[in-house]
Amino acid sequence: MADNFLERHREEYEQRKQRWLLRKKLHLHPGKKGTHRTGVDKPEDEAL
Repeated sequence: MADNFLERHREEYEQRKQRWLLRKKLHLHPGKKGTHRTGVDKPEDEAL
C-alpha cells in the first residue's frame, strides 16, 4: 500500500462530509449552484 493511504482518504472523506453538512444546513440540492433568474419579471397583479 502507498504511504498515508488511509490518512489521505480520511481527509478526503472529512472534506466531502463538511460539504454535505453545509449543503444540508442550507437546504441546497447537490446539482444546483444557486438560483437563476430568467430575466422575465412576473407582474405583481396577474389580472392586468
